[in-house]
Amino acid sequence: QLQLIESGGGLVQAGGSLRLSCAASGRAFVTYTMAWFRQAPRKEREFVAAISWNGGVTNYADSVKGRFTISKNNATTNYLQLNALKPEDTALYYCAADPRRPWRIATTTSEFDYWGQGTQVTVSS
Repeated sequence: QLQLIESGGGLVQAGGSLRLSCAASGRAFVTYTMAWFRQAPRKEREFVAAISWNGGVTNYADSVKGRFTISKNNATTNYLQLNALKPEDTALYYCAADPRRPWRIATTTSEFDYWGQGTQVTVSS
């Protein structure tokens, strides 16, 4: 079983920045695609960004392109840098892992088998 633990959320003013971290433990997952999703109150969980198992390929939702950056520094930790934050970025941010498709970047919730508990990001105007 893989455990994912997010951290780094908080309250920030519009235009500010945050760095989210996702630490994985429990089993080897070198070839897993890692991703971030978010869910605002009364909305569906939506894809934010993903990174391939080797860090060579990334994918972003159009709403965050140019502002957010996903990265990883080793096989157990990945990061989401959030810049130029807007009030509409307010949501619970989840880290997720896809162990089954190392050849492509998954972007839908059903493709990810492992999820963290989430970290809250609140952007004030």
